[in-house]
Amino acid sequence: MSKTQAPPAKFAQGWISELDGRYAVAQVMRERYRAFTDDLGGADCLSYAQRSLVERALWLEYWLAQQEQSLAKGQDFDIARWTQAANSLQGILTKLGLNRVAKDVPDLHTYLKQRATA
Repeated sequence: MSKTQAPPAKFAQGWISELDGRYAVAQVMRERYRAFTDDLGGADCLSYAQRSLVERALWLEYWLAQQEQSLAKGQDFDIARWTQAANSLQGILTKLGLNRVAKDVPDLHTYLKQRATA
């Protein structure tokens, strides 16, 4: 797959990695992915299904923002599609959880010991 400037018009698994990092939208989406997964305890602690849901949530969030921009500009706006997408996003966010999860951080002695052996 070739690198793209913006998220795809339709969801595709792995779309974040296909964004061209030279563009602001790619940088913003990757930062949002990092922030989202950090809130859930870190990407390395998430299952494949959870990471997949995070990607879908970010895509829906982007799509909803695009639709809202169209509405603000007086362009075509499909309230039914927007409502369905907003409800889908709410469902994904509910499934993932809305509370931050603390990362498991080792005590200083364990950290220093791990670092010395690395």
